[in-house]
Formats: sequence, C-alpha cells, structure tokens
Amino acid sequence: MRIVIAGAGEVGSHLAKLLSNEEQDILIIDENPERLFVLDSKYNLMTITGNPASIQGLKDVNVGRADLFIAVTPHEDSNMLACSLAKAMGAKRTVARIETYGFMEAANRPLVRGMGVDHVIYPEYLAAQQIITALRRPWVRQWFEILNGEIIVVGVRIGDNAKLCGMQLKDFAYTHHNFHVSAIKRGHETLIPRGDDRIQAGDVLYFTTRREHVEDLIELTGKTEYRIRRVLVMGASKIAVRTVALNKGEFKFTIMDRDREVCDRLPMRCPEVNDIYCGDARDPDTLVDVGLDTYDAFIALSDSSEANILACLTAKEADVKKTIAEVEDLQFINQAEGLNIGTVINKKLLASSTIFQLLLDNDASTSKCLAMTDAEVAELEVKPDSKITQAPVKDLRLSRDMTLAGLVRNGHGMLVTGNTHIQAGDHVVVFCLSGALHKVERLFS
Repeated sequence: MRIVIAGAGEVGSHLAKLLSNEEQDILIIDENPERLFVLDSKYNLMTITGNPASIQGLKDVNVGRADLFIAVTPHEDSNMLACSLAKAMGAKRTVARIETYGFMEAANRPLVRGMGVDHVIYPEYLAAQQIITALRRPWVRQWFEILNGEIIVVGVRIGDNAKLCGMQLKDFAYTHHNFHVSAIKRGHETLIPRGDDRIQAGDVLYFTTRREHVEDLIELTGKTEYRIRRVLVMGASKIAVRTVALNKGEFKFTIMDRDREVCDRLPMRCPEVNDIYCGDARDPDTLVDVGLDTYDAFIALSDSSEANILACLTAKEADVKKTIAEVEDLQFINQAEGLNIGTVINKKLLASSTIFQLLLDNDASTSKCLAMTDAEVAELEVKPDSKITQAPVKDLRLSRDMTLAGLVRNGHGMLVTGNTHIQAGDHVVVFCLSGALHKVERLFS
C-alpha cells in the first residue's frame, strides 16, 4: 500500500515510524527539512520537503497514486485543505487530523465527505473517551470492546495478592476456560505469551473474554471494585473540556489551572464543570488546600509529561483511588507504568490505533484497533479462501509474535483455542508485536 503522510510533527513522525515497520510504501512531506532528515536517517521511507497543503507539494509526492493520504499537521485548516486537494487529485482514501468537534458530528459527515475527507481523527476526543472508560472501570488499565461488546479485551495490573500470581499460563487456561491471556506487559517489554510463561506480580495482563465473565477478573487479579464520583483534573486542556462534555452526570468534575485567564474563560468553554480553581496543581500544598484526599480520582492533563507523572504520584500518596496521566513523551511511558501511576493516556498511540485500522479494514466504523507502545491489537474480518481458514488454529503454524485471542461469529463472541477453525466472515481479535501487522494482513486477505 502506498501511504502519503502530510506533516512530520509528533503524530506524523510516530505514524511514519510504526508504518515503516509494516512493509508499507511510505512517503512523508513537510516544510521543515530538519524533521525530515531525522526520519529519513532512521526509518525505511521517503521524504520530500514541501507544503502538503499546496497543489505543487501534492504533485511532488504524486498524491494521485496514494492508497491512503494522512494529513496530521498541527493545523486543522491545512489538514482539511490537503485532504480535499489530495482526493480531487486521485488519492483513494484521505484522513485528516482535526481540532474541532463539529467535524465529527453525524449531521456534518456528508459535508465533510463532500470536501474530500473520508475520515477524521480528533486525538483529544479519543483521549477523553479513554478517560471516561477508565473512570467507569477504575480497576482496569485498558478496556477494549469488539462488535457491540461481544468480545472484551481487558488490561489489568497483577497485584501481589492475586490468585493467579506465580501461575503458569497453561495451568491458568486449564482451570479458567473463560479467559485468554493474549499479551503480557512486563517492565519495558510486551510478550505474546506461551503456556510455560509464568505470571508475575506487576505484570499487566491483557485478557480476552466475554462481558459476563469480566467481573470474575476482579478477584483473580487481586483488585477491588469501587465507584468514582468526585474527580479533580489538573489542566484545562482540550482533553479536559471534551472529557467533561462526554460526562452524562456520572461524575462531578473539578478543574484546576494555573492560568487566571484560562480559568475565567472555562465556564463558557465547559459549562458542565462543577468547580474551577485557579492554582498550580503541581504544588503539593495547593493540592492539600483543595482537599485532594476527598476526591476519588485525579487526572493530570498539563502539557508536561513529567509534571503529570509527579502530580499523580502525589495523588497516590494522598490515597486517591484512581489516577490518570497524559504522557505524550513516548520515552516516559514505560517509566510511568513502572511507577504504577494508574492509567496512562497518549494521543499519538490513540491516533495510530485509528489509522492502523484503516490499513486493515475499509469499514473503520465497525472495526477497532488498539496500539500499545510496542504491540497492536486489531479486529479483522476474515475474507473467503484466506490462509487463516485452511486448518484449525493449532495446525496453522502461526508466528510467535502474534496470537488469535477471540472471534465473533454470526453475532456471537467466543474465545479462540487450538481446535478452533476460523471461517470466512468471522471477526477475529489478533494481538501482535510491532512490525508483525503485515504478516497478520496476509493471513486474513
């Protein structure tokens, strides 16, 4: 597939890195030659210096031959214009990064498509959705639903008191038939596990199961069920505003920001918020003054990953039950997870998840993909006569860097075992390490 990426900023660079590992034909265009030089020297792709929102710039990258055109510059108007031009010049599919929720509204979709934009990505909205999910299920690190929740993927950190701590996976599978341990995040490494792997305290396990069995994981993983009501947010960012807008009366939000002008404008931007404090939430004394220990959850959404991590550590010391940190510096994610600060949010990974699924399935509205730092989870529809249908799973000799976790057949979810025979039309949940996505695609096409 020929993919053109417009914009070599943080999102574009991360996408280029991930997609170049997947044996795709990648070309990235940006006006900043220094950014392009860094990408050109590290990854298997081509770069061109130019304006991606100009006719000449798009001609230079031969955009008419692009199977997928992705505009992820920091400027929404440039992204929309670039996609409009690219579509008119022959690009098959276009994706634009946006900053305005109106472009996502269903009533405006015909207008957006008429402009030549097939898909829009609003990273702040994706982050807000993930935060709301984390507040609803505070004992879970990640929650991922397939086809109306027929299959659930749950990421949970294993406590010292967990019943399955120290158990080999083959023994767990023998005694607990309703779960498939599909991946293990251990330290800085993600493992696609095998039967002789042993579960350790501190591991983040990714379980695939059906909805009716999710509650059983609470006791197995050493967690306790509790409800979040009062939430303190550090930073009146776009993510914060969108998170409060998604709230349907479930939570009472208080937002803190150190900028007085931002606080003065917040009631207009975010009328649903309950309380607003002007102060620096990075200061422990300030957090004490606002009664940090009376809140059920603390969310750090400042523009500094380090400040967010430290603030969540302070909240943990105050016995706040749930902490969530926006960590945009990828090099800090593993360290943040190692410090056990709770749920980590990263817009780059969320945007990458959406775009990965565009590579795997034309119907992105029903498909889902979750990108971790060094692994992906995808839901794929099985095509007729594809390789994956030729034998039971145990006889397919699948690569060790992937596993088939569950599937939905005729609207009913089930786990995948060695005896499962995949059929055309099945929707299969696949875990794979970064760089293995192209192998998965070959099996299903």
